[in-house]
Amino acid sequence: MNYKFKTKPYAHQMTALEKSWNRETYAYFMEMGTGKTKVLIDNLAMLYDKGKVNGALIIAPKGVVGTWYSNELPAHLPNHIENVAVLWQANITKKQQESLDTLFEEGEDLHILIMNVEAFSTTKGVDFAKKFLSCHNTLMAIDESTTIKTPTAKRTKNILALAKEAKYRRIMTGSPVTKNPLDLYSQCYFLDPFLLDFHSYYSFRNRYAEMKTMHAHGRSIQIVSKFRHLGELSESLQSFSYRVLKEDCLDLPDKIFIKRQITLTPDQRKLYEQMKKQALAILEGKVSSTKNSLTQLMRLHQITCGHFTDDTGGTQPIENNRINELMDILEDVENKAIIWAHYQYDINKIIKAVVAKYGPGSVVDYYGLTPKDERQGHIERFQNDPKCRFFVGTPATGGYGITLTAANTVIYYSNGYDLEKRLQSEDRAHRIGQKKPVTYVDINAEDTVDEKIVKALRKKINIASEVLGEELRSWI
Repeated sequence: MNYKFKTKPYAHQMTALEKSWNRETYAYFMEMGTGKTKVLIDNLAMLYDKGKVNGALIIAPKGVVGTWYSNELPAHLPNHIENVAVLWQANITKKQQESLDTLFEEGEDLHILIMNVEAFSTTKGVDFAKKFLSCHNTLMAIDESTTIKTPTAKRTKNILALAKEAKYRRIMTGSPVTKNPLDLYSQCYFLDPFLLDFHSYYSFRNRYAEMKTMHAHGRSIQIVSKFRHLGELSESLQSFSYRVLKEDCLDLPDKIFIKRQITLTPDQRKLYEQMKKQALAILEGKVSSTKNSLTQLMRLHQITCGHFTDDTGGTQPIENNRINELMDILEDVENKAIIWAHYQYDINKIIKAVVAKYGPGSVVDYYGLTPKDERQGHIERFQNDPKCRFFVGTPATGGYGITLTAANTVIYYSNGYDLEKRLQSEDRAHRIGQKKPVTYVDINAEDTVDEKIVKALRKKINIASEVLGEELRSWI
């Protein structure tokens, strides 16, 4: 069709669009970093240009919805398409209500509603989505569709019930089969209940998994013994999906950068604002040295990471969303990943969470408390052992000189201020021996100093030496 792209697609993105653009249902099984968001936006624009849709309901995890709204849509939706885009918020203020009302104004504009998947566990979120769907010819898309993998979850049931109201449906994920093939059932049911030709989840499970009974705490539970007929399942998927791995994309850039946003919890926000006032009071009326400003910046940064130093010098935890966001990201990682964190305190939390989900053999550490005589063994395990999927460390200790090319995903749980440490840690995966593009994911807390730190490092600014005290003070 005659469609004018705002940003030039890569070859694999063009193939995805050619296969899918006018299909009522389709799955983009595209590995993280291959640009599935752009494909969906172009697909939406093509359908709008043809008069097929006038609305879009985008469902995504909390860490992604802000990026859809602020970055992806402005970057890729063609300029000729007049649109009204609204980001759903749970607390509806008068201003937010006015924004939501614009989604129902008459006219030729494309109306886009972006909602976090958690909203579909609430009556308010479901009711509004249903109203939106009833008033538009809609493309309904689920980004990171493994978020609806559990058939019994409330949000899954609500989303599946709403799906039939949408004219077009899309799912997007990087890891459709590799972790648990049974996760596919709900995702494919969202597209069309008849795609996989099973009447229920249990008939699907009986075909593709052998179950065994375990007895624990006086109860009997069914668990998967092994999977079977996976070749048949993969063949079934091919008729309505497109699979892309980074290693197959020869035209991708060597480095791909992604941001994942989190919000502060109420306790974090309260403490953050208190600490901010205290920091400004300390700096008020003084010629602020860079060292003094960095100290205040660090205290605020610690709070965004979920902990603070008390009056006795001890570290106190604060309820936060960062570790949950990390685990959501790991869901979408196809193979191995490096996880960098600035604070040793965070390293321990990360390891505990990863071990709980993926098992003790899935992770090695490399930071100040890792015994020196064990460090090389940890590198070799990560590089060579297929069961060891995650390398967790601090850039200060692990960011120099070592080779970690087994990973092509690098996640910054938190960043420091030293540009050299950032660049060196990036290059542990991106060096001789790496045969794939490397995706870098920064987790950052919105509306905090965390955003400033990530932005500066991305621009290759060394905060510790190149940003003067007064400028750091303005960050605070």
